[in-house]
Amino acid sequence: MAEDSTDGARRPASTVTRASVLAAALMIVDRDGIDGLSMRRLAEAVGRDPMVIYRHLPNKAAVLDGVAELVFEQLVVDADDPDWTAQLRAVARSFRAVALAHPNVVPLLVTRPLSTPLGMRPIAVVRPLEHILQLLTRAGFTGADALHVYRALFGFLYGHVLNELQEVVERPEESDEVLRLGLHRLPITEFPLVRELAPTLAAYDGAAELERGLDILLTGLTATLPDPAR
Repeated sequence: MAEDSTDGARRPASTVTRASVLAAALMIVDRDGIDGLSMRRLAEAVGRDPMVIYRHLPNKAAVLDGVAELVFEQLVVDADDPDWTAQLRAVARSFRAVALAHPNVVPLLVTRPLSTPLGMRPIAVVRPLEHILQLLTRAGFTGADALHVYRALFGFLYGHVLNELQEVVERPEESDEVLRLGLHRLPITEFPLVRELAPTLAAYDGAAELERGLDILLTGLTATLPDPAR
């Protein structure tokens, strides 16, 4: 028997919402990359005419902003944590985990918000800023110093995830790290230190690099910023 479209108990299962459209968009980007997303493919993914999509999101740019928002919502900051350095480490690890879970979305997380005025960015994108400012000002930092810490942290995180996701080994079957990384193409007289560090470069560990970078960053910030306890 044909399904009665007026049955209110059944309609929600097939109702298209902004959230369901963005969830479908995220699946497409995760699978096929940003270039693989189109309004037509998105409409096919939710089983609707493209005009239904436009009722919720006016264009592809809005969809991309929404996808970034959807992923940023997974980043949680505990603004009440009394240990601000431990909380920033937790945020950094969470950001890396989100980036690795959605590598095709990383360009949206890193570059797209920067092309939009702060007040016009999706709420979920701005919320980590507000919560980190709360965390740090509650720890005793001035608002200006808290903002400095936020910028330093996310500048480091953006660079880290981009670097980790783009680490490329030219010839993985080779046992010699110089060959694996393609360093044999570099003149040894001009790049002796790069070639010497081939084993270290080949043994890249994203998690370890993140922790070492945080050690350097947080130690530097603690040493150079005014002591909030004073």
